[in-house]
Amino acid sequence: MLTTEDCKLLKLIQEDCRLTPEELSIQTGLTPDYIREQIKKWEEEKVIVDYRPLINWARTGVEKVSALIEVKVLPQRGYGFDKIAKRLQKFPEIKSLLLMSGGFDLALLIEGKTMQEVALFVAEKLAPLEHIQSTATHFVLRYYKQDGVELMGEEETPQRLVISP
Repeated sequence: MLTTEDCKLLKLIQEDCRLTPEELSIQTGLTPDYIREQIKKWEEEKVIVDYRPLINWARTGVEKVSALIEVKVLPQRGYGFDKIAKRLQKFPEIKSLLLMSGGFDLALLIEGKTMQEVALFVAEKLAPLEHIQSTATHFVLRYYKQDGVELMGEEETPQRLVISP
């Protein structure tokens, strides 16, 4: 069970993983040595899984298409959804894979270079898999906020033209 201080430390690391143990110490009141030990322990226990920047790809000029795919699965006896999820997570196109409640069982966030590439992934790799009953693909048109970070500032808010009768 995490202490309140450990929760605060993890939140600070999640917000900016570039902070040094000394900087984190100032914000938490924990010693830099304790922080280094905790981070090492959390990395070994897979509490901290990865460190990476959040890239706003829309500002890079790189063509990239994202899609949210809802998947209805026939669960396997003794495994539920875990066996198919373990198989799906091996596809590099799939960036996020979630078990969901509601009309579909799994939600996948995938990326490709074009809409056709995403459509081919669904048609040729995803839909033919055993235990996949149906899919629904929703293409992402714009990211406004990702991982808690606003990607579009006030100055960038698109202005719609007024149409008068």
